[in-house]
Amino acid sequence: MTRRFSFVIAILLFASICGYSQSNSGINPDKDVIGRNAPNTISTAVSFLTIAPDTRAGALGDAGVATTPDGNSQHWNPSKYVFIDNDFGFSISYTPWLRKLVSDMNLAYLSGYYKFNAQNAIGASLLYFDLGGMTFRDEFNNVIMNFRPREFSLDISYARLLAKNFSGSVAMRFIYSNLTGGQNVGNGVTSKAGTSVAADVSFYYKNDDIMTGNLKSSVMWGLNISNIGSKISYTSNEKRDFIPTNFRTGVGYMLSFDEHNDLLFTADFNKLLVPSSPTYYQVGEVLPSGDTVTAGNQSIKYGRDPNVSVPAALFTSWWDAPGDATPFVHNGKPSRFREELAEITFSLGLEYCYSKQFAVRMGYFHEHAYKGNRKYFTVGAGLRLNVFGLDFAYLIPTGGRTSPLMNTLRFTLTFDFGGLAKEQRDAKKAEKEARKA
Repeated sequence: MTRRFSFVIAILLFASICGYSQSNSGINPDKDVIGRNAPNTISTAVSFLTIAPDTRAGALGDAGVATTPDGNSQHWNPSKYVFIDNDFGFSISYTPWLRKLVSDMNLAYLSGYYKFNAQNAIGASLLYFDLGGMTFRDEFNNVIMNFRPREFSLDISYARLLAKNFSGSVAMRFIYSNLTGGQNVGNGVTSKAGTSVAADVSFYYKNDDIMTGNLKSSVMWGLNISNIGSKISYTSNEKRDFIPTNFRTGVGYMLSFDEHNDLLFTADFNKLLVPSSPTYYQVGEVLPSGDTVTAGNQSIKYGRDPNVSVPAALFTSWWDAPGDATPFVHNGKPSRFREELAEITFSLGLEYCYSKQFAVRMGYFHEHAYKGNRKYFTVGAGLRLNVFGLDFAYLIPTGGRTSPLMNTLRFTLTFDFGGLAKEQRDAKKAEKEARKA
């Protein structure tokens, strides 16, 4: 019996669009002329890996590669852990996702770190994505099964101080994605859970010995190439999809007005190191060779062949865009360079912190209209005590548009055991002084 597998995948892909991906397989009928208006988003599987999982970065417009270190640095740049003030801590984050579409889709994140000494630290995290309940039906609308698609990743990192103000790290990640519960796709092909392994390489620079006038300030820079790993497949055939290998770099600048008031500005720039979908000749068009394109014969008109290996994509993804959409055409010719620039998203964030205990944040995220068109402001706040902290963030789409991301809330609870140890030491010191008195 043929299942409505395609319907299920369509729903899942729609959720992935809002979480950073869109299908790019096959020939796009709107991509047959110079100056087309159809978008050309980049396709990946397991796009949940690119969703900002924590509240602080979520309130800074999804910027986090070059901010000051915190318990959630594992996702953004684990190199920051060697610069963190405390020796041990962890955090728990929760995000109700796409609540404008479904009522039970959630993202949960558990992250922790341990700093051995001033030169070495490790981190680990678990990212869990629940896509909510789904009913599988056959072509006669009979219920086959109820299922909850789920995905998760588990990773561990090692960070080391490489110079006085410079650190580096590597991370390894296991990825699991079960979208169909093993349902029959049709034509004798059975679906399965997809698995992959990936690695991250990151670097971080932090210099606190900067003066702006007579005010102390800090300059930060970060780079993280994440999810460098094998393609993933959900069936037994040869079809395999890229995971979201991502190039992220950014800068941060913190100005300290006095011992109680700090202002942080940060900016992130991101590009998926995954092939762009090319423009194909349509049936009936004449190839440069003089042959006429027939059904089933895909020949690339603009762009490059997306069927490349993962190592090749790390390099070719910087210049493989077709460039034939209206905003990118220059003097009547496609411009790959202009479309490649459009594939770079950027995030801007601003954070004010009082006495390292209370923080208010705001940010902005921008993505080109032809590459997903996600544009939104973010706001948030955080409270820190010696032992724990609580943060929340809120997302506001721009342009008066109705967005599936509208009203997205994030919550994070952090536990700082370095702060607990300090509190205990201070209590013992106070008790000792009281006895002397």
